[in-house]
Amino acid sequence: IQAALNLTLICSTSLFAAANLQITLDKCVQTDKFLYERKMVIFMIQNKCLHHSMFKLIGTDENPKDFSEEEVKILATNNSVMTSYYFQKAFISFAFRMYDDSKHFSEKYLDCIDSTWANLWLQHAFQAFH
Repeated sequence: IQAALNLTLICSTSLFAAANLQITLDKCVQTDKFLYERKMVIFMIQNKCLHHSMFKLIGTDENPKDFSEEEVKILATNNSVMTSYYFQKAFISFAFRMYDDSKHFSEKYLDCIDSTWANLWLQHAFQAFH
């Protein structure tokens, strides 16, 4: 699991660190293959959410591969995955000045983040140590 987390973190931080997007996209594709081989579908779906952002920022007409039925089910039911999905959608909408879409996805992101276990844990930790 640690290797999957490290690879996913490298992909997401490379996107926001203004690294070469084509190289970052290639790393994400390799990470997807790694995650698929190890049946880590939740991490793979979160990583796929980055693909759309990278394709938009690169400026290609290419779209990421569609989600399978199992992935769509996880996307609809897993709050952590929905949080990643809506964050990426809000980020790209804001970057391309689609403010109505940005507002819509930001609201959905904030609705999801309220009940995501990791966010709740961080909020409790912050309150305990601050």
